[in-house]
Amino acid sequence: MFVHALWATVYISIVAQVLGIILGLIAALMRMSNFRPLRFLSGAYVLVFRGTPVLVQIMFIWLIIPGRTVGFGAFTLKQEVFAGILALGVNEGAYMREIIRAGIDSIDKGQMEAGKSLGMRYGAIMRRIVLPQAARVIVPPLGNEFNNMMKTSSLVYIIGVYELFSDAEQVFSSSGNVAPFIAVAFWYLVLTSIWSIVQASIERRLAVSEHGDELSLRERAVAVWTEGGGVSRLGDWPFGAGGRWRGRS
Repeated sequence: MFVHALWATVYISIVAQVLGIILGLIAALMRMSNFRPLRFLSGAYVLVFRGTPVLVQIMFIWLIIPGRTVGFGAFTLKQEVFAGILALGVNEGAYMREIIRAGIDSIDKGQMEAGKSLGMRYGAIMRRIVLPQAARVIVPPLGNEFNNMMKTSSLVYIIGVYELFSDAEQVFSSSGNVAPFIAVAFWYLVLTSIWSIVQASIERRLAVSEHGDELSLRERAVAVWTEGGGVSRLGDWPFGAGGRWRGRS
């Protein structure tokens, strides 16, 4: 049962993060559109989902989704799992919009003009020129958001999703033993530590930071660990002049 709870935490986090990236990209492109209603919708989306508690969003989406299961062809999800993933993904998209927008804005406008001069359409320019370069700026905060997503996924226990925290809560309810909560904290620490190492490797390969080429994988992992991922939703905006990632000072 514990393995099932651990797996649920991992796959809920991954699917919700992917959904958040997709929604964030769409919202970022809407924000950059010349069509005012699209900009308004993008702004309203961010205002609502960044301005309300994610726990409230989870409960609201769970209440409005009918049925006990949700089917996707050969795949079927329990209603509460689908609601949890959807709520976490929609909430994450509001944060990813700003990260992706800042990454795109960091690319020199001349890149877009060069693509137009070659006769490329807007979509092709974004897909082949702008977004690949923006990824170098987007990846570090995106990695930090996923780190946060794995911890935030524990909130879905409130709607009956069986994951790590839910497993510990059930044991505690039946025995009064607090040890399962210590075990849960340990496993969250393991998951986030593993991801911090993966993130450090990705950042090194992309050479995102100013000293990326000079730091070893171990040094990058230590930097990610000690800096708390470099992004705080309540802290300073992580991009410095020119849109370069600067981490937390």
